[in-house]
Amino acid sequence: MDVKWGALGQVFVVSLAVSVAVVVVFSLGVRALSARRSVREHRGDGGSGAVAAATLCFTACAAVVLYGLYLIVPQFH
Repeated sequence: MDVKWGALGQVFVVSLAVSVAVVVVFSLGVRALSARRSVREHRGDGGSGAVAAATLCFTACAAVVLYGLYLIVPQFH
């Protein structure tokens, strides 16, 4: 049995980078929802830009997760 250490290292680096990116994007979505609340309290308007940003962030996270599931589950290919 031979372990391809280069390929294993690539998988590790890509997995780590994507995981960090998803966490950052999700955190930005939560921050946008928080900003919406503070905008609503201080200015009284709806803060629809913050909602759009949060929706975009959460949609991007969901897309990455679904793509990962697509890659893992062989019945989808």
